[in-house]
Amino acid sequence: MEHSPIQFLSPEESADIDAALLDSSEKFLTRLTISSWRLLQIIAQDTKTPLEELTHKQIIAWFEQDGKIRREQGKDAATLKW
Repeated sequence: MEHSPIQFLSPEESADIDAALLDSSEKFLTRLTISSWRLLQIIAQDTKTPLEELTHKQIIAWFEQDGKIRREQGKDAATLKW
């Protein structure tokens, strides 16, 4: 599950969100939604499942596996770097 550094929100996207006529909570949700969409694309690729067919159980299992990789190999080996 090794990936090159992932950018969940580009500077251009962030600037577009900042310029949008949205309040701060709407901007936050927009950033979260775009970032989540990118992460779901990664999960779909890793599980070899079309994005629209991903289930909540596959998403949970993916997070469990990514957490296991982080604990056993360090955060740089995991997809999510936190």
